[in-house]
Amino acid sequence: MGLMLVAGGAGFVGANLCRKLLATSHEVCCLDSLVTGRQSNIESLRGLPAFTFIGRDITQPLDLDIRPEVIFNLASPASPRDYLRHPIETLAAGAFGTHRLLELARRTRAIFVLASTSEVYGDPEIHPQPEAYWGRVNPIGPRSVYDEAKRFAEAMTMAFHREYGTRVRIARIFNTYGPFMRPDDGRVVSNFCWQAIHGLPLTVYGDGRQTRSFCYVADLVEALCQLPEVDHAAPVNLGNPAETDILSLAERIIAISSSQSRVTFLPLPTDDPRIRCPDIQLARSILAWEPRMSLEEGLKQTIAYFRALARGVVTD
Repeated sequence: MGLMLVAGGAGFVGANLCRKLLATSHEVCCLDSLVTGRQSNIESLRGLPAFTFIGRDITQPLDLDIRPEVIFNLASPASPRDYLRHPIETLAAGAFGTHRLLELARRTRAIFVLASTSEVYGDPEIHPQPEAYWGRVNPIGPRSVYDEAKRFAEAMTMAFHREYGTRVRIARIFNTYGPFMRPDDGRVVSNFCWQAIHGLPLTVYGDGRQTRSFCYVADLVEALCQLPEVDHAAPVNLGNPAETDILSLAERIIAISSSQSRVTFLPLPTDDPRIRCPDIQLARSILAWEPRMSLEEGLKQTIAYFRALARGVVTD
């Protein structure tokens, strides 16, 4: 089948997406600067005839001699630790990188799929968050480098659609977890799993009553693969509407991993949202999609991945 270009394909979601596309008989070109992506995430794919890796920063000129059918733009630092460490690179990826990939999509007549984020809703006043909600974002706070980069990327994507007729799709991705997360990326599930299997204190920020909705990565990737097949340019929420508070998540991971760890509390970061939960009625309607993996089973598989990673024996 056709060529799929996955920008950010060596990252957490990108590596899972590459595997799914290859498993469904697509050719895959993985484009990644490896600022936050990892070679180890795609090492087992490097010898496959249908897989190509190009080390490239999407903010630089993309003189690529390829004609992809679909361009997936997942190229951005995505965890708070990463985008706070690389604020300028994050803004540049959202702005210049998205523009360059959209130009490539326009030139090759590819479908362009933007991996946006639930962070565009900021600290929401409407719950759960529907796509029509415009959000409540601090435009100059520390997290704004990611929030505003994605909001700009969405605006740029829709401008190409209106001005040039570029076929675009926008996925607003809510909290996702699973294999190929980095243990040091600062996201709550990877933090807790890594701390639990090493017997370290699980670091809960604030009182732990803030909520998130966790979607297993295989479920998310299934939806991303379906998006190019539907004629819908506006944003679509992709996430799990089952909500849980952070303290309960920590306790569940301790129990599943049979860890002796305890919970420790640290101050809540600036602008950290109190609640986050997707309204997925649109995804149910146009994709006939909703998450299937339970949090219990997804955490078991993720903990197993991190145990294998700690032993240095991770395989696909």
